[in-house]
Amino acid sequence: MNVFITGGTGFIGTAVVAELQRAGHEVTGLARTDAAAEALALAGAASLPGSLEDLYSLRAGAGASDGVIHLGYVHDFSRFEDNARIDRGAIQAMGEVLAGSGRPLVIAHGTPVAAGRGATEEDSPDPSVAGGRALSEQLLFSFVARGVRAASVRLPRTVHGEGDHGFVPIIVRIAREKGVSAYIDDGCTRWPAVHRDDAATLFRLAFENAGAGAVLHAVGDEGVAIRDIAEVIGRKVDLPVASIPPEQAFEHFGFLRAFIGVDAPASSQLTQKVMGWLPTRPGLIADLEAGHYFNVAHPVAT
Repeated sequence: MNVFITGGTGFIGTAVVAELQRAGHEVTGLARTDAAAEALALAGAASLPGSLEDLYSLRAGAGASDGVIHLGYVHDFSRFEDNARIDRGAIQAMGEVLAGSGRPLVIAHGTPVAAGRGATEEDSPDPSVAGGRALSEQLLFSFVARGVRAASVRLPRTVHGEGDHGFVPIIVRIAREKGVSAYIDDGCTRWPAVHRDDAATLFRLAFENAGAGAVLHAVGDEGVAIRDIAEVIGRKVDLPVASIPPEQAFEHFGFLRAFIGVDAPASSQLTQKVMGWLPTRPGLIADLEAGHYFNVAHPVAT
């Protein structure tokens, strides 16, 4: 099948493109720049010029495909609500084209927070926590009644692996800058995690087989304690490991304080049962122990 993908040159997207191709699918990726088009070509994929705000290109890509995987997102936390609006506009445009066709529209979302327990696929994102981003999933599933095989693959706090430029490299950079690998209070808040190759496999399975309205959790580690992450970082970069009080957390971690300070474990048991998906790659701590997070200067997401 021909898959139209947004975000196909990103950290997760490159793994999804490769996974799709190994399974025999043809891939066309949205390319905002010449560099993105070149990267897609080098990966053996076709490209379509456009951006997430170019609704004409999104409609054209979706219309010419056998289905869509939507991974693209503008990761600028200073314009969070604007970017959530752009995301919904992209989903709306592609969903309208796919309406009545039974073709898949698979999006990336985030695992929710469930107070006092691990979040499951049956939990819904809380708009008071996720803001306008929570509305993307609601919009997606409105297309189920219109004949779209809509599915949401929820990603955990960290998707890790070589080349990661997300939260973990930022934490490593902060530790080096501050001279201490820190955690907040007792460090028992937990992050779910998944290796990007395991996540890529689930996106492919969702495209091929997920039922309309499916909510899937791409979770390998249900919850890794922030203190455990800090301890590995401290050992690897030869820095002391220390607790900092909650009132100093924003000064130390900046915007990451909102993520590090929230206990957010999540389960993928239902996903594994329904989809036959089993994460097999290294977990987050094993990936940190492998050393690649400390051998090169990772670019920092903004």
